[in-house]
Amino acid sequence: MSTTTPSLADIARRDLPELTDRIVGPGDPGYDEARAVHNGMIDKRPAAIVHCASPQDVARTIAFARANGKDIAVRGGGHNGGGLGVADDAVVIDLAGLSDVVVDPASGTVMAGGGCTWADVDRATGEHGRATPAGIISTTGVGGLTLGGGIGHLSRTYGLTIDSLIGADVVLADGTLVHASADEHPDLFWALKGGGGNFGVVTTFHFRTHPVGATVIAGPTMWPIEQLPEVMRWYRDFITAAPRTVNGFFATLTVPPAPDFPEELHLKKMCAVVWCLVGVSQNEANELLAPALEVGTPALHGVQPMPHAAMQGMFDPLYPKGLQCYWRGDVVTELTDELIDTHMEWSSKLPTMLSTMHLYPIDGAVSDVDTDETPFGYRDGGWSGVIFAVDPDPAKADELRDWCISYWEAQHPFSAGGAYVNFMGEDEGTDRVRATYRGNYDRLARVKAQYDPENVFHINQNIRPQA
Repeated sequence: MSTTTPSLADIARRDLPELTDRIVGPGDPGYDEARAVHNGMIDKRPAAIVHCASPQDVARTIAFARANGKDIAVRGGGHNGGGLGVADDAVVIDLAGLSDVVVDPASGTVMAGGGCTWADVDRATGEHGRATPAGIISTTGVGGLTLGGGIGHLSRTYGLTIDSLIGADVVLADGTLVHASADEHPDLFWALKGGGGNFGVVTTFHFRTHPVGATVIAGPTMWPIEQLPEVMRWYRDFITAAPRTVNGFFATLTVPPAPDFPEELHLKKMCAVVWCLVGVSQNEANELLAPALEVGTPALHGVQPMPHAAMQGMFDPLYPKGLQCYWRGDVVTELTDELIDTHMEWSSKLPTMLSTMHLYPIDGAVSDVDTDETPFGYRDGGWSGVIFAVDPDPAKADELRDWCISYWEAQHPFSAGGAYVNFMGEDEGTDRVRATYRGNYDRLARVKAQYDPENVFHINQNIRPQA
C-alpha cells in the first residue's frame, strides 16, 4: 500500500490549526499569486506561505519553521528589489493581514501594522495635514522601507523614516514578543533603525508625524538628456545650499506617452529633478525654483500644488506589480565632473522606457543625526544612487541586467564603498554589508548575537551574529 508524503503546507495546516485557512503551498489554488512579489523577475518557490494577522500568528509560524528546519522569509509590501520577501523551499511569513493604521492627532503620532503600505499610512495621516517621511512609491511596504532607513521626498525637511520611529512591536526568533523603544530594549530599537530585517519581525511601527499641510508643491523639471552634465553640475550645488523646505532628487528617464506630458516629449530621454517643497506657497516655490529655469533649456516645469499622498503615489501607475526589475545602488560622497560624465554616458543608453537612474541627496535633516545614533552609515553628506532597469517583457531580463551591471561597474569607482540597504541586490556579501554600515557594523553584530544568535533571520542583507 503506497502512502503520499505530506507537503510542508499540509503539515503546517495540521500543526497550526488556527491558521489552516491562511496557509498556501505548492499545488494549492492561488499559490502562484501568493508567492509573487512586486518584482516579476523573482521566481522563488517557497514550501509554505503563511498569512499572519497577529503577532501570535507570527510567533507560531516562526516556531513551526524552526521545528521543521526551514528558512524564514518575511514579506511586508514585497517591494524589495532582490525579492528577499520570498525564498525557495522556505516558510514565508506574509504580514499583509497586519494592516491597521491608527493616528493620534493629539500626540502627532501614527501606529502602522507591519503589513501596511505607505499609501495606507499617507491616507490616514493626510487627513490631519501630516505625514511621516517615507519613500517615493506609495505601494512600498512600511516595514522594509523603515528597517532599511527610509530615503524619500521629505528627507531634507524631516530626515529619514527611522528618524521618526519611536517604537516597534517585535517578534523575536525564539517567539518572544517585545516592545522596542528608547526605554525598552534600547539596543534592539537602535538596530531596527536601519539594520534591516535581521533582528526580528516587526508587527507594529510607531512613528512621529510632521506637518505637510493640505498640499505640498511638487512635480518635475525636465531637460533634454544631452544637457545632463550642465544640469547635474548645477543641481549638486543648488540642492545642498537650498532651504530644507526644498526636496528634490535627480533622475534620468524616458518620458512616458501619458496625458500628463506634452505629446512632443513622449518617449524622449530626459534628465530631471523631481521636487517636493513643504510649507511654502506656490509663489514662494516659484521664487525658490526660479534658478532651475535659468539652467540649460527646460523642456517641462510641472511643479504644482498637490496633496502629499498624491505626490507619494505619482509614480505608482508606471511601476505596477509584475514588471521585470533589476537594480544596483551606491553611495557617493561627491558628484565629481568625471562621475557626471559617466552618468551622461550610461543614462543616454537607457535600455527601456521604464528604466531610470536616481540620485538622492543625503543632507539637511538627515545630517542632523550623528552617524552612530542609528545604523544608517552615511549621514555626513553625499548622494544615494540607484540604477533601476525595468520592463514588462521577461525576454528583456538579460538586457536589463547587463545594462544595470555595466552602468554600476562604471560608476562604482567613485563610490564611498557602501549603499543604501534598500537599493542593494539579493545578497551582496558580508564585505559590502559591512561597508554599508561602516563603523556601526560591529555593534549590529553584537545586537544580532543577543537577539538572533542562531541567525534565524538571514534572508536579508545579512549581519552575522558576533561570536
